[in-house]
Amino acid sequence: MITVPVELGERRYKVVVGSGARHLLAQVLPSGIRRAVIVTQRHLGIDVDPGVPSVQLFVPDGEQAKSMAQVERLCRGFAAAGLSRRDVVVAVGGGVVTDLAGFAAACFHRGVAYVNVATSLLAQIDAAVGGKTGVNLPEGKNLVGAFWQPAAVLCDTDTLDTLPRREWASGRGEMAKYAFLAPPGEGGGSDLATLPIGEQVARCVAVKATVVAADEREGAGRMVLNYGHTLAHALEAVGFGSGDRLDIRHGEAVAVGLVFAAELARRLGRIDADRVQRHRSVVAGFDLSGDLPAGMSADELLRFMARDKKSHHDLTFVLDGPRGVEPVAGVAAADVLATLTAMGCRP
Repeated sequence: MITVPVELGERRYKVVVGSGARHLLAQVLPSGIRRAVIVTQRHLGIDVDPGVPSVQLFVPDGEQAKSMAQVERLCRGFAAAGLSRRDVVVAVGGGVVTDLAGFAAACFHRGVAYVNVATSLLAQIDAAVGGKTGVNLPEGKNLVGAFWQPAAVLCDTDTLDTLPRREWASGRGEMAKYAFLAPPGEGGGSDLATLPIGEQVARCVAVKATVVAADEREGAGRMVLNYGHTLAHALEAVGFGSGDRLDIRHGEAVAVGLVFAAELARRLGRIDADRVQRHRSVVAGFDLSGDLPAGMSADELLRFMARDKKSHHDLTFVLDGPRGVEPVAGVAAADVLATLTAMGCRP
């Protein structure tokens, strides 16, 4: 097992990575817990034992499950189970489950403890760590949420054995992001793709833990974790906001977003063509495409990007540059549209 601490003072917790990590659940619960509500999805079939009396609540599959209606349904389930402030919510699943259950836990009784048992690659390296919880609106992804840190996170790499191909792709998109955030020689760049899976997960978690410890509530420092995500969230919003027009997973969208961010940075004179190619190579090294899906509207994507959580009545992007990856505010809409058009968008 590899243990990665997330240093947040009194809210400090550990992320345990390795084969069979989920079986440590009873050991990582906060002291004094008498009851647990386990939130999961029926198709997963992953059993956990919290060591205290528990009930299960099931949420639907897919990004559409991250809704205010599901938050209400979970909170009513917590009430029916008699969950108190001294009890715990256990989220067992991927990013949809951990985002949804974590937000419900943050809301119920104005905050009850929760533990994430992350079962997908995306959840293990990113979504289950750091305390960002939330749900979607038709107007955009994760527009309603809260910062609510888990009491612990368990990343059982055994649960990845049966992960579908596209779920692997979703996690690898986030890994590609961490390849640009990790310090050189510490699992960054192409080195990350060559490590055993447990070490890959732990390296990504360690990078995120360092960023979160320095900036828990997403000031300028934590914004770097959104590298590639401004366009990614816009692509996802197109998908879940308008029927089945676009079928794209989070990591697939992040891979495209990383290439877009590099192309935009080059247009703004922050990086050169070789650095753009480096982005394309890293994305390809994780078996992902950096190309925009066919038929995208540049104007529509720009509208969604303008609603991004980083924005403060302007267009803000996380971009590479001479000082590395950092937030850049006040990007001109014309430059964004020109970059999207050059990548194949229609006006």
